Amino acid sequence: MANTSARMLRLLSLLQTHRFWPGSELAGRLEVSERTLRRDVDRLRDLGYPVDAARGVAGGYQLRSGAAMPPLLLDDEEAVAIAVGLHSAAGGVVDGIEETSVRALTKVIQVMPPRLRRRVDALQNFTVAGALGAGGPKVDAAALTTIAQACRDDERLRFDYTDRDGQRTSRLVEPHRMVSLGRRWYLVAWDAERHDWRTFRVDRLLDPRSTGHRFRQRELPGGDAAEYVRQRLAAQPTRYRVVARLAAPADELEPQVRGTGTILEPVDERSCRFVMNVDEFHWPMFVLGAVGVDFEIEQPDEFADYLRGAAALFLRAGS
Repeated sequence: MANTSARMLRLLSLLQTHRFWPGSELAGRLEVSERTLRRDVDRLRDLGYPVDAARGVAGGYQLRSGAAMPPLLLDDEEAVAIAVGLHSAAGGVVDGIEETSVRALTKVIQVMPPRLRRRVDALQNFTVAGALGAGGPKVDAAALTTIAQACRDDERLRFDYTDRDGQRTSRLVEPHRMVSLGRRWYLVAWDAERHDWRTFRVDRLLDPRSTGHRFRQRELPGGDAAEYVRQRLAAQPTRYRVVARLAAPADELEPQVRGTGTILEPVDERSCRFVMNVDEFHWPMFVLGAVGVDFEIEQPDEFADYLRGAAALFLRAGS
């Protein structure tokens, strides 16, 4: 019976990809006869899973959408991804589904094994949201989980890191927090070999792994991980310093640009100065467009040229 149950779970996992499976291939994956496969499919149908079957030489099986949603079989990564996504939605990232997301999240967490609950808790409690922004560098979900767990458990991390100049080094750190800022993830950590606080772009990390050695958390300068990352980014040398004058007071616009790497300097009661240090122009263009107020470019001339080119592109698309 145990073998049958395990085999059916494996069969359900394969069918939930919703691809069409030839019967012979599916039976081969499960290491059973096609007759046994047919019996297992019938058992799934009895449990409410709508499995379509095609007979003949090219026959096979495919799971289709049903009138009601039967229990889902999720692997560890899928379960963690769903829980974290529901947590974000419950917090208001997606308007209008907060209450529904809370109910769904409660159900998912209740049936999770303890090892997965710990992973979800680590990702929720040891990451700091600065500003949301799609289109940033891709980050491995397993790496995020490993780093978050090390932050939670106060365990040293070792990884290889490629800096902005392309130099690759091995790092040993005491992780503090992860920060999502300006379309990127950053790790704030104490570098155990350089004896100083550092920020690391997570997309430049390779193979982060816990050493198993515990440490006592140090006090981060200023105490705010997101603000610490903003200050470190502002101090880094960049190709361009973008400056624009905005036709609105700084305190009115500050909530809109918080976490984007933007500095707002008050000019008078009706205007402020926008400052951003960047290597490329697409991000300040996006932020200025999202703010939605009139502005005048003060520097550099290359950015003004870039905006004119972008404006011409959009005008052609809308004509």
